[in-house]
Amino acid sequence: MATTHLHGNPVPASGELPAKGSKATDFHLTDKDLADFAGKRKALNIFPSIDTPTCAQSVRTFNARASEKPDTVALCISADLPFAHAYGAGIAGGPLAGLCARAVVVLDKDNPVQPPELVNEIAHEPNYDAALAAL
Repeated sequence: MATTHLHGNPVPASGELPAKGSKATDFHLTDKDLADFAGKRKALNIFPSIDTPTCAQSVRTFNARASEKPDTVALCISADLPFAHAYGAGIAGGPLAGLCARAVVVLDKDNPVQPPELVNEIAHEPNYDAALAAL
């Protein structure tokens, strides 16, 4: 089980992010699934709640920067939305249990996973440069 942090305190995640080079497994969002983005590079921006400044900023930044790259989409995923949950990013304990940890999983056109990031501190923004460079 992976661990992230909230204000410096360890918070366990419910699983592990997919390994680099592994084939992304299908997932279902509210009204789409992975197959709906076939042929596109995908940045999965997974976060706890859009109602926080860091989460809102990560959505704005990923949407703006991914749109600058050809054949690329940013998928912003949070348990705030019904049925929106992907991979092992769920928070398994602490005050945010049941929400998603802050994580980024980048998938190329045929869905091989690029190096994922479980952000070590939930209150911090992800490494946009590393994620977008992997696209």
